[in-house]
Amino acid sequence: MSQLRPPARPISDLRLMTPARVGLGRAGSGLPTQALLAFTLDHARARDAIHTAFDCAGIAAAMQTLGLGTLKVTSRAGHRPEYLRRPDLGRQLDSASEESLGNSSLGSSGLVIVIGDGLSPAAVNAYAVDLIRHLIPRLAANGIEIGATVVASGARVALGDAIGALLGARLVVMLIGERPGLSAPQSMGAYLTFAPRPGLTDADRNCISNIHA
Repeated sequence: MSQLRPPARPISDLRLMTPARVGLGRAGSGLPTQALLAFTLDHARARDAIHTAFDCAGIAAAMQTLGLGTLKVTSRAGHRPEYLRRPDLGRQLDSASEESLGNSSLGSSGLVIVIGDGLSPAAVNAYAVDLIRHLIPRLAANGIEIGATVVASGARVALGDAIGALLGARLVVMLIGERPGLSAPQSMGAYLTFAPRPGLTDADRNCISNIHA
């Protein structure tokens, strides 16, 4: 008794379902020109996303417009090349930022939102303000108050732990640019850490990733 087989479907159907590079074809031993040019363009976009200038001042001003008390801090990574070479420095606040947070009059009220540049400042520049604008009324409807927002330059995810500890936060939400991919160079992640303190790992967090257009 013969088995029924599903009807064959063209590879173009799969290409409609995913931004991954499948069914590109070939020209001799290489890719077709169009596929190669598309790959090169996406690779350039990913590099540009990493090196885009972080609009720290603009984001901080937008937070003030939304009625949120905002502080600006920096990590111990002094410049972008050092940030990329030394992830450990991006997890630590510089001394001036530690002092500023320690002397801050902003109450945490349980929730602190940190906006960090991460590996795609372009994503944070594009999406962070709108995300928080939509988040505010949803938090308010559930009786959750944002105690402070912090805009962090040269930030890795764990920088939120030090910030939250200094502000006495019960929960830190870190919005940060994710490592650019070839299908989504501008992608932001939201990392949620309860009882933040230095020394935590990603096993102690929840993450909502791939926030983009």
